[in-house]
Amino acid sequence: MVYVKRDLEIILKKRLDAPEILAILGSRQCGKTTLLKHISKNLKSVKFISFEDPDILHLFEEDVKVFAEFYLKNCKILIIDEFQYAKAGGQKLKYIYDTYPNKKLIISGSSALELTIQATKYLVGRIFIFYLYPFNFCEYLEYKDKELKNNFFLKIQREIKEKCYQLSDNLPNLPDALCKRLAILMDNFIVYGGYPRQVTTNDTNEKKIVLRNIYITYMLKEIREILNLSADYELSKLVKTLSLQIGNLVVLKELSNFTNLGYERLLKHLNILEKTFVVKLLNPYYSNKLQELVKSQKVYFYDSGFRNIIIDAMGEANLRTDTGALYENMVFSELVKNGVIPKFWRTKSKAEVDFILEKHNHLVPIEVKFNLNSITLNRSMINFIKKYKPTAAFVLSRDFYGIRKFENTVVYFLPLFLVNCVV
Repeated sequence: MVYVKRDLEIILKKRLDAPEILAILGSRQCGKTTLLKHISKNLKSVKFISFEDPDILHLFEEDVKVFAEFYLKNCKILIIDEFQYAKAGGQKLKYIYDTYPNKKLIISGSSALELTIQATKYLVGRIFIFYLYPFNFCEYLEYKDKELKNNFFLKIQREIKEKCYQLSDNLPNLPDALCKRLAILMDNFIVYGGYPRQVTTNDTNEKKIVLRNIYITYMLKEIREILNLSADYELSKLVKTLSLQIGNLVVLKELSNFTNLGYERLLKHLNILEKTFVVKLLNPYYSNKLQELVKSQKVYFYDSGFRNIIIDAMGEANLRTDTGALYENMVFSELVKNGVIPKFWRTKSKAEVDFILEKHNHLVPIEVKFNLNSITLNRSMINFIKKYKPTAAFVLSRDFYGIRKFENTVVYFLPLFLVNCVV
């Protein structure tokens, strides 16, 4: 498979000399194995193994001392892929870490359950956890149009981000032709998502086959084999229901009735979907419990292609009825891939701002629009600005670009592909 440079690669390389175990978590087929094999090519005295090999896994589970002696004897760095298959993996890793202090351990796993809940209680102070997601838009450009990315996109993104940080009321010029090229690439990105295998093929039918296979594999291996959830049809029905509600409030009672899942079972299934990097439930931002929502949550998918294949909705972005929801989902996904978990704001009178970031003791409201052709603010954004007085606010749409000042807030109108300027 073609290797596309990942942002996480630089971060991991900086940690190779640190004593802590490195753990890379992420959904199936998001590129963890490819990334680790690429990094290992340039390392000396490294051994790469996978717990998908039953013999290796059996030895680790039955006799960790023999396992360590055999696999650590002639290497300085041991990479263990597919670590989620290991039972009591954290306790055994602790033994290896404490017994072989001069060895470096790197592990990866497709499910967050074992690594974050079971493993870390034994590995406090011994492990750094990193998350690898499907491609973000910048990584997507690395493969689709590297020249556009390096010669224009990164430069203009850096300039605009600096202007926004300085609360400048003057933005650099954004050439219309290049803006349109990026918008077209973005439209494709929100339909098919960022899973590497489908990005690196140009055949539309093959993209759909790849995405369908990712979903099927997730249900068969992640849900049945690893989590031992025999009633995977329940989870399948739930995830299909949620795929039709991206960006909407999740009403647990209604969701329970529709999926025929009891309340406790519903919560368990939602937790599974979150821990396996399928969906994320966002919490509201509030300061007044009487006027603003406190407990309600909104649902988004980590990858829009995964979501779209579930409901077999792979039509062009500009011909869909859910384009606005997909744009909103892309903003969520890009923020998360940058290590930011946003909130949303909604009053009991139904005023709503799509995303709220809490940055350096400042609130940053973000509104997402499908089509926009003027520097107008909706009533909800106006209400939020009047109430919380942020220094900057953002309105993201397909390709509109502009700036205005409302009261003491500088409002930046940016194309959706420049979402990282808000971080």
